[in-house]
Amino acid sequence: MGVTIESSVWEPSPFLYIFIFLSCFFSIFLLPNKSSSSSSLFDHSNSSSFIPFQRNFLLLFSLASVMEGLWSVFGEYELVYYGVAKEQMMLLLCAGFSAALFVGSFLGMISDLIGQKKVCLIFFILHLFVGVWKSITAHPSVWVANICLSLASSIFSFNFETWVAIEHEKQGQRQDILSDTFWLMTFFESASLIGGQVLANWLVGIDVKKGVVPSSTASVFLSILGIIFVSRGWTENPKMAFDDYRTSFFTYIFGDKRIWLLVLAQACLQFSIALFWILWAPTLVADGREVHLGLIFPSLLGARMLGSTIFPWLISGPSSFRTEDCLLYAFVVLGFVFCIIAYDYQEIGILVALFCLFHACVGLILPSLARLRTMYVPNELRGGMISLSLAPANAAILLFLLLRGFYRNIENAAMVAFAALGLFIAAGCMHVLKRWGKQPYQNWHKL
Repeated sequence: MGVTIESSVWEPSPFLYIFIFLSCFFSIFLLPNKSSSSSSLFDHSNSSSFIPFQRNFLLLFSLASVMEGLWSVFGEYELVYYGVAKEQMMLLLCAGFSAALFVGSFLGMISDLIGQKKVCLIFFILHLFVGVWKSITAHPSVWVANICLSLASSIFSFNFETWVAIEHEKQGQRQDILSDTFWLMTFFESASLIGGQVLANWLVGIDVKKGVVPSSTASVFLSILGIIFVSRGWTENPKMAFDDYRTSFFTYIFGDKRIWLLVLAQACLQFSIALFWILWAPTLVADGREVHLGLIFPSLLGARMLGSTIFPWLISGPSSFRTEDCLLYAFVVLGFVFCIIAYDYQEIGILVALFCLFHACVGLILPSLARLRTMYVPNELRGGMISLSLAPANAAILLFLLLRGFYRNIENAAMVAFAALGLFIAAGCMHVLKRWGKQPYQNWHKL
């Protein structure tokens, strides 16, 4: 008589989604507003011209985030659809991070020189190119597509933040208004990434055998919509000449130790985020465990949304904290989370809880670092500084991919432990920055 062994697929409890949704809802709508004249979440400004810009900008940013989420989900399906082997996937990852390292590191400087609007158009053109190519070609080159999308992701990481900071300064708005925009960007990005996942799954579900074409068509449509929106939306002031930019960059960026601390902290954070998205699925399905990853993904991004809503409570709530203190404690928590993951085998429920805690802290850290960049980095050099911060992270990821994928000289746990060390170093950077920082807080333009 045979024995039947039933296997169950692990799924997060529906109460997790309800808890995250209600927590975000109450965190936003119970937030004390320092401006008594405000009538809505977006109405923090005394200038009526900034409110339409903020709303239109968040709409454009959400559109770009949906496109990033669409390809992040659909890209994995496409590799399986075309039967790409594990070794080829590793090569594709290396090609993408190489493009981000050797080309993407300089795109921020180009953005500062030619304008954020033009670079934003390049972002949508790259997505349009990939979408059209995949629509008309039976077997498109995943190499070229992966490189284009990696460059688009590099633009996404710095261009929108720089754009909104420059527009905020041009209109002479208060610092707290820009800080509100930063956490709203993190919140809307996470929500839009979930929307991109839903859209990708729905398009693939229409016809599994033809799922490649409808997803590419959706990318083309969204890209054209973004290009039209950017082309008709905003005007930009003349930018700095190259010689003046080079001189200013060496003076304000390379010559300021506080900015080097910000660069190192940002690099450590980006390395841990990139490593997480590479290893989170293999960590959960280790030892043949069956997990419904599609249901865990939105809970992680929901935790990031919740973390972003905590930012205004800590920075401008009833008990305001220094930004460096918030970052120090958040980086320490992230470091311990990675230590636990790297140390020993964990149950799936514990891992998911740790992953959610990780993303909640990331949701707090992202707007906090953006706030510090506003304090220390000239907006005219902001894009170059952020892209410079990404270079060490991309180089480290590329090195570990080569060591792990081709030479087998390092295990996943060792890479996670290295990321934990980087996060503790980032916490140390915040401690030193607090000692060297401005007292009281001032924008660099007003010194």
